[in-house]
Amino acid sequence: MQFDDIIIGAGHNGLTAAAYLARAGRSVLVLERSDHVGGAAVSAMPFPGVPARVSRYSYLVSLLPREIITDLDLDLRLVRRRYSSYAPLPSDPVRGILVDNEDPDATAESFRRVTGSETSFTAWQSFYSRMATVAERVFPTLIEPLRSPERMHELVVGTDSSNAELWECLTTRPLGELLDQYFDDDVLRGIAATDGLIGTFADLDDGSLRQNICFLYHLIGGGTGDWDVPVGGMGAVSGALYETAKSAGAQIETGITLGGIDVDDGTVEYGGITVRGRQLYAACAPAVINSYLEDPIATESAPRGSQLKINLLLDRLPRLRAPVVPEVAFAGTFHINETAAQLRTAWRQADRGEVPELPPCEVYCHTLSDRSILGRELDGMHTLTLFGLHMPPEVFDEPGAVEHAVGATLASMNSVLAEPIQSVVAHDRDGNPCIEFKTPQDLEETLGLPGGNIFHRSLQWPWAETESEVGTWGVETRHPRLLLCGAGARRGGGVSGIPGRNAAMRVLEA
Repeated sequence: MQFDDIIIGAGHNGLTAAAYLARAGRSVLVLERSDHVGGAAVSAMPFPGVPARVSRYSYLVSLLPREIITDLDLDLRLVRRRYSSYAPLPSDPVRGILVDNEDPDATAESFRRVTGSETSFTAWQSFYSRMATVAERVFPTLIEPLRSPERMHELVVGTDSSNAELWECLTTRPLGELLDQYFDDDVLRGIAATDGLIGTFADLDDGSLRQNICFLYHLIGGGTGDWDVPVGGMGAVSGALYETAKSAGAQIETGITLGGIDVDDGTVEYGGITVRGRQLYAACAPAVINSYLEDPIATESAPRGSQLKINLLLDRLPRLRAPVVPEVAFAGTFHINETAAQLRTAWRQADRGEVPELPPCEVYCHTLSDRSILGRELDGMHTLTLFGLHMPPEVFDEPGAVEHAVGATLASMNSVLAEPIQSVVAHDRDGNPCIEFKTPQDLEETLGLPGGNIFHRSLQWPWAETESEVGTWGVETRHPRLLLCGAGARRGGGVSGIPGRNAAMRVLEA
C-alpha cells in the first residue's frame, strides 16, 4: 500500500502535520501505538465515578501560533488569564506577591509590601518589557526557515543597546547571573527563574545554558509570553487537530505496534503488512525512532525529564494564610517555595539522587477559567494541577521514593496554606482521595518519552547553530526520506504544533 506521507505518532504535532498534508491533497497515514490520539496533550477522567476531565500531562497553551489555528480552521478556544502569578513568602506566608495583569497599581503595592522596595516593581516591569520585545521579534520566526545566530541577533537587538545587553547575557551567560543582575530580591529571582526549569534539570548557574533555552521558550509564546487555558482541557487541542486531519482525509490508526522501518525505501511494517511512504515523519522522540533505524539520527544520548505532576480534585479551594482570596491566588501560577535560593538547594539535593527536602512546585486551577471540564453535579468543586520541579528519574529509583516525593511535595504546599490540602481533596466513588501523580518513569512507560523528558530531548536554541542548518526548517535528518515532526525537532517542545507544521512546510514548499 502506497501513501505520500506516513507519520509515526499521533501526538498533537503528528496530527498537525497530518492536517496540513491532507488538506494539501496528499495521502496521509498516521500510526500511533496508544489506543488514542493526542500523546501528552490529552484530557482524562482519572477518578472513578467522578465526571472531572483533567489535562493529564500538559495543561496550558502558549507556543501554539495563531497561524496554525487559522490555517487549519481549528475549533479551539483559549482563555487569557487575568492573574499571572501569586507567590507567598516562604518565611512569612501571610505576605505574598500577586501579579495582576489588569491592575499595575495593586501589583506595585504587592511588590512593595514583600520586598520593602519602591523600585522592585519598576525593575520587574523593565525586565519583562525588554523580554516582551524579544518575544515579539523571535516568536514569528519559529514558523520560518532557520536564521543564523547573527541574523537573529540583528532582528532582536536592532539599534537598541538595552536589548543588546539583555540578549547577550541571555544567550551566553547562565540564567542565574542574568536574574541576579536585574533583581535584588530572592523571591523575585525565583519567580522568574522557574520558567527556565520547567521539565529541565539544571542549576540556575549551569554552564550548558539549558535553563536559558527553556526560559526563552517560556517567555516568547504568542509573541507575548502569555499562557492560556484551553477550554475543554488539553484534549480539546488534540481533538480539534484530529477532527481536521480526519475530515481532510488522513487515515489515523491507533494501537499499532511497529515491526520495522526502512528509511531508504520508505517502508513501514506493522500488523503483518508493509506500507510505503514517499516521505516518513517521526512525531515520536528521536530516541524512539532510532530504535528502528540501522543508521540512527543525531540526537541527545540520554535525555531525561525532571518533574512530578500531581492532579487533584477538591471539594473547595484551600484557605490561605495571606489575606488573598483563593479564587485569585490560584487563578494564575501559584509559586510554592520557589525562591532562587530554594531552587538551588533543591537542585543540589536532587543531583545527589535525593527527593528535595522542601520540593519547589507550582500550582494552577483550570476550573477558575473553564468550568466545562467538570460535570454539573460537581458545582463548587475545583481541579488543581501541581508541577514539581527538580524531580529527575533517579530520585524515584528507591522503593517508596514515589510516595515520599508526593508526600514531601504536598507538605511543601501545606507550608503556605492555612489548612492541609488533604483536608479539601474530594473522594471518588470507592472512597479514595482524588489524587493522581505522574513521574518521569510514568511518562516514559505510557508516552514513550525517553527519561520522561516532556520535550523529547533538551530544548535547542530556536535558530541555526551550524552554517548547514541556515535556511532549513529544523526538521531534517541525515536521511532525506525521514523528517522530525515532534518535540525533538529544533523549535520543538511545549504544545505548539510548530514542528508538525514546519515538517509539512518542508515538503509542501519544496
